[in-house]
Amino acid sequence: MTGEAATAAAPARPRGLARPLVRATAIELVATGFLLIAIVGSGIMAERLCGGNNGLALLANAVATGAALVALIPAFGPQSGAHMNPVVTLAAVLADGFAWRLAVAYVLAQLAGAAIGVAIAHLMFEVPIWQLSNHARSGAGQLVAEIVATFGLLTVIWGCRAHRPPVTAFAVAAYITGAYWFAASTSFANPAVTVARALSDTFAGIAPADAPAFIAAQIVGSLLALAAERALAQR
Repeated sequence: MTGEAATAAAPARPRGLARPLVRATAIELVATGFLLIAIVGSGIMAERLCGGNNGLALLANAVATGAALVALIPAFGPQSGAHMNPVVTLAAVLADGFAWRLAVAYVLAQLAGAAIGVAIAHLMFEVPIWQLSNHARSGAGQLVAEIVATFGLLTVIWGCRAHRPPVTAFAVAAYITGAYWFAASTSFANPAVTVARALSDTFAGIAPADAPAFIAAQIVGSLLALAAERALAQR
């Protein structure tokens, strides 16, 4: 759902990344795919094992997602920056000079990887691979929650800049695990995740009709986080 924001030194290769753009983009696709496998797969498993106890299922889903992030960010961060999230990539463009051309490639890879990850999770649990969710997630409270969740996610990422990279992985994972519970929306905070979860009529799903409002709220949250970051940097 997240990652460390890389910056661009030249059009051919983002600064700080160990591999050329094509390989970095492919790695971003794989990383995002694994993230969605964790989110959707653990949701299906939790729903099957928790006997209708939605609170226990949400706890299992949150812990599994957080644990996956602890592994994915250090594993893929040196190669692609491990954004796994279009708003993280957008923030890298606006705050760190990440090139727009590279950002477009990353976002496309994130969307493709997310959809592939959902399909793989469905395949593993023997449910229809392609489906649309009927899980309604609407209302002002849910949208406010997405603004707050996205704002907080970017603030955590930027706040960890002074620390070694592993700190970011644990901080982001801890934040997302907590946000599953303190955010009314269960903290999607990621447009690629939102689109992909609309393709899963399972515990983690979101009705396609509700997805655009979630994405708009995530963009608002990211822009507010950027404004706050710039305001604080000027002090």
